[in-house]
Amino acid sequence: MRVSRLMLVTLRDVPAEAEITSHQLLLRGGFIRRVGSGIYAYLPLMWKVLQRITSIVREEMNRAGGLETLLPQLHPSELWKRSGRWQGYTAGEGIMFHLEDRQGRELGLGPTHEEVITTLAGEMLRSYRQLPVNLYQIQTKFRDEIRPRFGLMRGREFIMKDAYSFHADEADLQATYAEMDQAYRRVFQRCGLEAVPVDADSGAIGGAASQEFMVTAEAGEDLILISDDGHYAANQEKAVSRASDAVAIDAAPQSDAPSIVATPGQASINAVCASQGWHPSQLVKVLLLIARLEDGSDQPLLVTLRGDQELNPVKLANAVSRRVEQGVLDCRPITAEDLGRQGVDALPLGYIGPDLDDGLLARASSWPQRFLRLADSTATDLDWFHCGANAMDQHRSHCRWSDFGGAPEADDLRNARAGERCLHNPSATLQEKRGIEVGHIFQLGRKYSQALDACFTNENGRDEPFWMGCYGIGVSRLAQAAVEQHHDEAGICWPAAIAPFEAIVVIANIQDDTQTQLGEALYASLQQANVDVLLDDRKERAGVKFKDADLIGIPWRIVIGRDAAEGLVELVRRSDRSVEKLPHAIAIEKLLSSLRP
Repeated sequence: MRVSRLMLVTLRDVPAEAEITSHQLLLRGGFIRRVGSGIYAYLPLMWKVLQRITSIVREEMNRAGGLETLLPQLHPSELWKRSGRWQGYTAGEGIMFHLEDRQGRELGLGPTHEEVITTLAGEMLRSYRQLPVNLYQIQTKFRDEIRPRFGLMRGREFIMKDAYSFHADEADLQATYAEMDQAYRRVFQRCGLEAVPVDADSGAIGGAASQEFMVTAEAGEDLILISDDGHYAANQEKAVSRASDAVAIDAAPQSDAPSIVATPGQASINAVCASQGWHPSQLVKVLLLIARLEDGSDQPLLVTLRGDQELNPVKLANAVSRRVEQGVLDCRPITAEDLGRQGVDALPLGYIGPDLDDGLLARASSWPQRFLRLADSTATDLDWFHCGANAMDQHRSHCRWSDFGGAPEADDLRNARAGERCLHNPSATLQEKRGIEVGHIFQLGRKYSQALDACFTNENGRDEPFWMGCYGIGVSRLAQAAVEQHHDEAGICWPAAIAPFEAIVVIANIQDDTQTQLGEALYASLQQANVDVLLDDRKERAGVKFKDADLIGIPWRIVIGRDAAEGLVELVRRSDRSVEKLPHAIAIEKLLSSLRP
């Protein structure tokens, strides 16, 4: 390919819309162009990158026993209603684009394909003898992101590989899950990425177990915690740790009952600790929240944590979901306006204790008249603590759980943090890194097969639901993640396996016949050797060509310059920008040995 025919348009200035380096470089290098919010065109250079990534993904999925298919992007709402996900994915801040056809039938643009593939499997896979089956596709997905940003990292339209496996028993599912784990590791290694597998929450997809693959990068949206002994890694949504010990309350209580302490204007943990000389770990803080459930109802929550801990919203949603036996769309703090709309008297927000009376909800117009009470184990483990007194400007000191009829059932509701000790090894501690999620694998179990009545006949002649797994790779996100992990101040440094071209031949002065003839000869030689090569034949200054070559990040560059008459060229390695001046035949030989070791 010749640069003069490539429709290459590079930018010198950083586009105002681009916040992170990879987004900036892809726009400046002419790889992508914004069409609308969260919607990008893949220009020829980027399409070649995506094709290379897709080829690697396809090879590894086939190697792992996958069967490629292509599923519809328009989904009838009935399938999603049967699985119970339509409301959650379309109402409020749901991420599914949805529409009505001319007959008034509701349809969704697929953000994922569990419902469609499970229905098809239930119709076609009737016997255990047909199992296991692993189907995959590579196609465009759609998600109505609330805040599209960072280019291809969080878009509304993106390319994804999603696979779904069907099994006769859980052991077979676990075997395929392990096989897909290895396949994913090979994909990312072949793409030249350092990807860390981490324990993860299953989120809206659901299932018993899941694992994310994170490309470590400062611009990553996800916080991951990794043990310094290398044996544990998890997304913060899922991470667990040993909390630091609470500071003991030394002073003896003045009586068997908790003491009332006047704390005017001290509604925050920091304020009351500064005034009273308490440590945050000596307090129990109580949060009032409202959980929005999949059936459209609301559930008031009373959540208790130790004062120095942070609530993990994902762990909270999971704990609520286990108790109410349905999905939780979100949890948010209860406001004074919420109380007013429900006809509930004002509550002493900032001074609430774990024994707040359910009777305060008796007049609620639509809420249940009782709190769902949850507590983190760091709070329930306290022998003595201070807490709110359920009255404005008052706290209680030297409390015990026996004062409130015993400690609530304990959950893990807190954020694990860097520096805390690990559960698997108390001498190991957690370290914090940022990560970009490029892959996610799930053991779904029977969640979708039961909901959609997708069954097979087992060895005993009885019908039972499939055991299922699902496995996703963000192909377009992976491409940008590679740029985030591989760049320098001059531009992109593509890993050779996914670069748009393997080499570029740059003719410094296209009007010099000697340079042009040698450049054309080397270009033809590399093509004959099956090298995917780009020839910069533009009538531009040499400096412009060099800057563009660095910006677009082709792994190898051969420069035909003033020494062309002597048959000498410069061989430049993009990854470290090292330069060798060599006879052109030796340069070609060295380049080929590097590309085809």
